[in-house]
Amino acid sequence: MRVVSGSCKGRPLKAVPGTGTRPTTDKVKESIFNLIGPYFDGGLSLDLFAGSGGLGIESLSRGIDKTIFIDREYKALQTVKANLQACSFTEKAEVYKNDAERAIKALMKRELSFKLILLDPPYKKQKLVDLLESIYTGNLLSYDGFIVCEHGSDVVLPEKVSGFIKWKKEIYGMIAVSIYRFENGEGGQGDSNND
Repeated sequence: MRVVSGSCKGRPLKAVPGTGTRPTTDKVKESIFNLIGPYFDGGLSLDLFAGSGGLGIESLSRGIDKTIFIDREYKALQTVKANLQACSFTEKAEVYKNDAERAIKALMKRELSFKLILLDPPYKKQKLVDLLESIYTGNLLSYDGFIVCEHGSDVVLPEKVSGFIKWKKEIYGMIAVSIYRFENGEGGQGDSNND
């Protein structure tokens, strides 16, 4: 596992010890960022089920200003902190132990707006539709932002959730990625097609 591109390209990342976390493979990570970026000119990102922090760190490497990492597992948070340190990104990150629903409420109170929200919950306990609805209600996504949902390829998420539409869907073997954005949002950076 490594940083695929950007300022920390090639930097190896630690995985969370044990079998409870399933890191996003480098191939899937690269595909996700090619769909939505691949690079950013600042903004905030949120890694809501951070695990090792690989997706959020990738967003920092590709130009996001700051990432908030949330996970409920202590081992995951320790791994995120070690990976941030290895990439010299500690100053560009906030790391919190919390569950997703409570974290969303806390972020709403701060009135933050994210350019990129990364949702990669454990496959057996996914509540992606509920999370998308909470993100919409909480006004957490910036108008030109993206929500990346990673899920099992046997899961089909709805075409529309609240004011978001499913903008792209890709399948990589047993993993699928569904990307949501505002129904009237822009295309990806430098990409105005909306197929």
